[in-house]
Amino acid sequence: MVSSIPLFIGLRYTRAKRRNQFISFISGFSLLGMALGVMALIIVLSVMNGFDREMKQRILSVIPHGYVDQLPKVDDWQLLANKVNAHPHVVASAPYIASTIMLTYGGRIEAAELQAIDPVAETKVSVVDEKMLVGRLDYLQPGEYGIIMGRILASRLQLAPGDKIRVTSPEINMTPLGAFTRTRNFTLMGVFEVGAEVDTRLAMIHIDDAKTFLRVPGVQGLHVKTTDMFLAPQVMTELRQELGESVQVKDWSQTQGSLFQAVKMEKLVVGTLLMVIIAVAAFNIVSSLILMVADKRSDIAVLRTLGLTARQVMGIFIVQGVAVGLVGISLGVILGCIIAVFVGDIVSFLESLLGLVVFDPDAYFITELPSLLLWSDVAVVCSVAFVLSVLATLYPAYRASKIEPAEALRYE
Repeated sequence: MVSSIPLFIGLRYTRAKRRNQFISFISGFSLLGMALGVMALIIVLSVMNGFDREMKQRILSVIPHGYVDQLPKVDDWQLLANKVNAHPHVVASAPYIASTIMLTYGGRIEAAELQAIDPVAETKVSVVDEKMLVGRLDYLQPGEYGIIMGRILASRLQLAPGDKIRVTSPEINMTPLGAFTRTRNFTLMGVFEVGAEVDTRLAMIHIDDAKTFLRVPGVQGLHVKTTDMFLAPQVMTELRQELGESVQVKDWSQTQGSLFQAVKMEKLVVGTLLMVIIAVAAFNIVSSLILMVADKRSDIAVLRTLGLTARQVMGIFIVQGVAVGLVGISLGVILGCIIAVFVGDIVSFLESLLGLVVFDPDAYFITELPSLLLWSDVAVVCSVAFVLSVLATLYPAYRASKIEPAEALRYE
């Protein structure tokens, strides 16, 4: 019974009318601030999760989940592919040769990443053939020196199908006349669009043409596709153990890791900044409780004379502040989760209503606002908000517990 007194009185004070209306305003403002802070944080984290998912799905639909390399060349890539494909979580593998090149056309120059592939095998590990805007992947035939590239890369060079592009390799040829770079004209056979960064930098040619142009003795390695892209690091580690030290193994988290780490860091920084809103709401709880303690000095003195201990008085104001915080957190979670789930539809509705375009297709890879609500993020936000609410009550509650009954009732 005694232990429930702080809870009962604290909740009663939460609902009671204040003699000073300014205290009610500050208390309501702190509740609203907590709700808005939690709601905003959940929505922003969900949108950033959605962007992260979209980037991974789009980029990794073209970029292999893993690489198995053997330098200077793979002696028998079919034999190596059979060993790799024997892993239960490997869907397929395809040979490749990678290099960096310089593309020149009409006085315009662009750097690009070159992937020399076998078009038939590559369709088993990549969806480039499904993303072709012009042409097809199988237009790449040995000896014809055809090339396909991303839409933005082709747009920067102002290319059209059938145009001849000058491709320059960074390798140097030593001849009696001096050192020369390797250059050759390639014909644009197709353009793809994935909707990711690879559209700006990726070009593909047939693997047999690459052997002649780059003067390499054979295949550099294999592109590997796994059953689940998030299992790729584990699968590639197991392949390294099975294949031995003669091969070099990488997964997408190593080749594209800097990009996704940047997105992860951005999420952390934005989340930390938005926590300031919750911190401000917590300071408002401090303010409202300090004013409440001043307003209830005589009530506190009466309670102390009736036998309440300083600890119980402290508990009353902790309960009151935490109750305000919990109501704000609950409202924020409900509104935040609802908006996070339907944020794409909400933005689309506002675009149609106001005639605006939030994501210009010419400027952004993603034209719709993606969202992915993770309950782990909701749990972290709620936990931090609750801890801040509790911490905000400690000082005002301590001040209340130090009020002396005789001093408070002297002028009553």
